[in-house]
Formats: sequence, C-alpha cells, structure tokens
Amino acid sequence: MISRRSFLERTAALAACLALKRPSFAQIHEIHYATPLDPDALHPWVDPLPVPEVIQNIGHRPDPNDPSRQLPFYRLAMREMHLKLHRDLPLTRVWGFNNFSPGPVFETRSGQGLLVEWANELPAQHFLPIDHTLGGAGPSVPDVRSVIHLHGGRTPAASDGYPEDWYVPGQSRVYHYPNRQDATLLFYHDHTMGIHRLNLYAGLLGLFVIRDEVEDSLNLPRGKYEIPLLIYDRFLRKDAQLDYPVSPNPQSPWVPEVYGNAMLVNGKLFPYLDVEPRAYRFRVLNGANTRFFRLFVQHGSGAGPDLHVIGSDQGLLSAPATEKRIELAPAERTDFILDFSPLAGEKLVLATDGFELLQIRVAGSKPAAFSLPLTLRPTPRTPESAAIRTRRLTLDEIMDPVQQSMGMLLNRTRWSAPVTETPTLDTTEIWELVNLTEDTHPIHLHLVRFQLLERRPFDVFLYQDKGQLRYIGKPRPFLPVEAGWKDTVRAESGEVTRIIVKFEGYTGRYLWHCHIAEHADNMMMRPLEVMAKG
Repeated sequence: MISRRSFLERTAALAACLALKRPSFAQIHEIHYATPLDPDALHPWVDPLPVPEVIQNIGHRPDPNDPSRQLPFYRLAMREMHLKLHRDLPLTRVWGFNNFSPGPVFETRSGQGLLVEWANELPAQHFLPIDHTLGGAGPSVPDVRSVIHLHGGRTPAASDGYPEDWYVPGQSRVYHYPNRQDATLLFYHDHTMGIHRLNLYAGLLGLFVIRDEVEDSLNLPRGKYEIPLLIYDRFLRKDAQLDYPVSPNPQSPWVPEVYGNAMLVNGKLFPYLDVEPRAYRFRVLNGANTRFFRLFVQHGSGAGPDLHVIGSDQGLLSAPATEKRIELAPAERTDFILDFSPLAGEKLVLATDGFELLQIRVAGSKPAAFSLPLTLRPTPRTPESAAIRTRRLTLDEIMDPVQQSMGMLLNRTRWSAPVTETPTLDTTEIWELVNLTEDTHPIHLHLVRFQLLERRPFDVFLYQDKGQLRYIGKPRPFLPVEAGWKDTVRAESGEVTRIIVKFEGYTGRYLWHCHIAEHADNMMMRPLEVMAKG
C-alpha cells in the first residue's frame, strides 16, 4: 500500500506550491483555515462506498413542446442535512437533494425527455461566508438562493440554469431536459451568481446518466458492475464541520483557490469497495471546487492494473485508450474499465498525488473473463475548414488597485458587459483560448460539445505588451483520452488551446466560464448567446 503522507506534510507542500504559484497574491492574502481535522488520525477503509440511489419519477406531465406527449416528472428538494462522512466522526452539516449529498442519480435514455422540479427548501441563512463584494452577491441580495444547471446537457436556454435566474427558499422551478444527445455522464449542480462556489462546496451536486443503443450493444459492465464515483475535497475542522476559508482582507474575503484536507468519494472519507474478480466500469466526476485529480491504482508497493479509458465528458471514445494515470480538472469526467480477474483476493487503492481515495477489495471467487471492445463509438473529427469564424479569447488576471484583490476575467471583459460571443445556430467556430495567467483553467461552454484541436506555447509577455501572438513551440497534440467529445477543456498556462465547436440544439442566452468555482464567482464567466439563422 502507498505510504500516506501526513496531513502536516501535505499542508506544507500545498502552502509552498501556492507561494511559488502566486507570490504577489500571497503577499496580499494570507488564507486562514480553522483548526483542522487530521484525516490520518482516522482508521481508513471502515465505511462501505455509498452508491447513490437512482431517483424515481413521481408521475408524468405534458411535454412543453408537445402537450399530447407525457414526460416523466421528478422533484428534487434542496435541503440542509447532517451526515456521517466517516464512521468515527460526528455528523457534518451539508446541503444536498432529497436527503442525500451528493444527490441521487438520474437514469434516462437518449431522446427520452424528462421534467424536474428543483425546489429550494434550504434554510434562510447560509452557513458558509458570503463575499458581498463579488458581482451578483451584494448586500441587498438574499444570502440563500439557488439555481440548478445540468452540466453538459443540450438544454433549452430557459432550463439551463442561468446564474441570474436564482430563486429563494420556498420557491421552485420546473426545467425540461430533452436529452437529445449521445449516451454520457452529466452532472447537475448549483450555478448561482456570486455564491456558486459556496453552494457547490456545501454539497449541491449529483450525477445524471444518459444511455443509448450504441452503448447497449457494446456489452460493457452494467448494473452492480458499473460504479459511479463523485470525487471532491473539502476542508474539515476538528469537529468535522465544513470550513470555507476567507482572506483577512476585509475589503475582499474571496480567495482564489480552496483545497481540502478530506478527500471524499460519494460523500465518504476513506471508503472501501468490495468487487468480484471480473471487469468493472467506473464513471468518475471531479466535483471539487479547485483541486485537480490525477487518478491511478496502487497494488501493494507497485503499480496497479491499467485503466482502460472508454469515455470522457460527452460520452464514448472511438476506441479504448490505456493509461496508468488520468488527470481530471474540476467538472471533467472519465469512464474507464478496471479488470480485476487476475487479482482475486487482492487489495488495491485508487489514489491521487499522495492521497488515498478508495480501497478496492477483490473477492477470491472464480474469475470472470471480459473482452474489451476494440471500437466503441465513431467520433469523426470536425475539419477546421468547417469553421466559419475563429475567435481569439484571453484568460486574464487583473489586480484591483483599490481593493488590493485579484480579479479573474475572460477576454478582459466583466460579466455585466454586453454579450460579445454570439454564434449562429448550426454554425461551427474555432475558439482560441489564450491563457495569460499562471493557472490551468478548465473552460466549460454551456449547451454544446466540442473537440480539442491542439495546445501550443506562445510568448506571454509579447502578447501582454503589444497584443501580438507569437508561438514559441510546436503544437502539442491532445492525449488519446481527450480525443472524444468534450464540454470542459484544460487551458494550460502560457498556451493557446484551440477547440472547434458546432453550436447546435437551441438558441438563447447561455454562458462560458472557468470551472474552478472560485474563479467563476469572481468574474471569470461570460454570457454566450446563440442566435437564430438570418
């Protein structure tokens, strides 16, 4: 088993990393946490991995587009609850849906639409610190409010969960999800203007699975052999309560990143999973606010079995890709097969960067053979010649000299400025994401899926000084696990990340943003309006 670095060692390493990454910011903001829990003082692997329950519809209602057709109707209530994150910890206050945090899983099929009533039954007061200087979170706005976005969903604009369409406790909204897209793993989460990071951190997120005939035909592991994993970190105080850090600067409590001491998998700390000696399918979401995960499997003191990656954000790849590690930024998903048939009686650990996440215990029964399909779903590459326009868009950090705080912007433009990204329905564009910051930013576009073209280093200082783009290296091709359809892409520091996007599905007001939740709440988010033809 890998040696678990002590909490103090990891905290010191993180502090050193942040100091190197943001020396100017560190001089202004000293991020303070409360007295922390030491997770290493707990006994690991004493709680079974919870598998989120599949939510059942409570009836049917007319399709908004065809009243003669009835659609399944669901109701999820956002509530405060107290849950055990580990056997030896007291109850922790969290928010969730229908008494679960993370929320229950939706199971649906491509083309079979559904309706969801998202009911706000949260308390009147937030239990995490609100920064009233952030856009949309001023003192005149209610502290507790919510709006839910289906991440990766091809959804009508009125049901997309626009950040300004929030509502308060005692109110609800009914959203329509047509599900006209390929089989994939999506997720739902809060997207409220100015407090998205807090509501997400409190626990307002859950998984949404779409299936179709192509996936069915591949005979992939299913039922109890298909395991959803929603992974995220939280900072727990010694009393096991959530702590969200603030800056000591009273003019700007916001902090740019939040890293936790507790790595939770489906809401549990150090859970275990009992498996049979056969192939399993793991559907994984990085649900963290800030943290990137680099997942691998450890077997004893050495490397574990290969991860056979079969899908990413927007569904199946064209063919499996074999990896030892998978990097996931916040909101990215992966879909991989682990074959335990040669490992009967063994124990393995799913881990990331010195943190153990999940122990896997393989039974000693008779192994079951599995044949990995050689091909999955055809994913033709969109030719660059299909694009009618190329947009060059910068990712920026701006220092506010008055408040002495850092702002995060897209294309040096605030959220409240007029819409500048106005693609036409059923047209294709290339977006060049020019990252002028020291961070990697996971950029998410609502409504659409896209393909990654390339990443390429450029002269950052020349661009900042004169606005001239000069490449200083060859294009860096994408990884095999990034070859499929994406909805969130890692835009690396000092590189231009090029994606090709077809804007299809619906017209209306959407948005694009960084999916580091702290960045999105501090203006690294812009509206996007898909226009009708003509």
